Amino acid sequence: MTPTGPTGAIRYDLQLIADMVTPGARVLDVGCGEGDLLSYLRTFKQVDGRGIELSMAGVRAAVSQGVPVIQGDADTDLSDYPDGAFDYAILSQTLQATERPRDVLINMLRIADRAIVSFPNFAHWRGRLHLLVRGRMPVSEYLPYEWWETPNIHFCTIRDFLKLCRELDLTVERALALDERGRPERFPVNCPIANFMSAQAVFLLARGSRR
Repeated sequence: MTPTGPTGAIRYDLQLIADMVTPGARVLDVGCGEGDLLSYLRTFKQVDGRGIELSMAGVRAAVSQGVPVIQGDADTDLSDYPDGAFDYAILSQTLQATERPRDVLINMLRIADRAIVSFPNFAHWRGRLHLLVRGRMPVSEYLPYEWWETPNIHFCTIRDFLKLCRELDLTVERALALDERGRPERFPVNCPIANFMSAQAVFLLARGSRR
């Protein structure tokens, strides 16, 4: 069973994302799944929140929670939103499943002042060991798919993502390295050990070189 955060309402990693959002903010959750994060944010932080979800099953589940969600694709539909429409755009555990992750990230920071992005770290030591010893793509609790059914098409590491942020001149306002259960590690995300020891990461980003 996936562990919940301190409130007991949502997963640890989603709780960490929620903690980065200012109460009352305008939020777009891209790839919102069944709407658990948005439901939490609307209830506990009174955000003006809405979501996009590719899966119709996810849309129906979110709507059943009273969350305003539309069916949409992050790769194509973010371009329909006007500049500065939101305070936060959130992409949780979805970046690696998009066709054009760089363009998705650029669009998120066009339509929102800040982006919150989390993703599995494909350089995690367990995955490396699995490949080394078994010679097969790893399957785990946080990467539960076989290679032939996985939605993940762009395998990103923490170092890869930091490099992309530098190339796009994005400011990392906050970042956390996470373990396999979504809990914060004791070391910073930009230290060399994070790329080896961390199973996941979450980043709070802003446009340009803010000080």
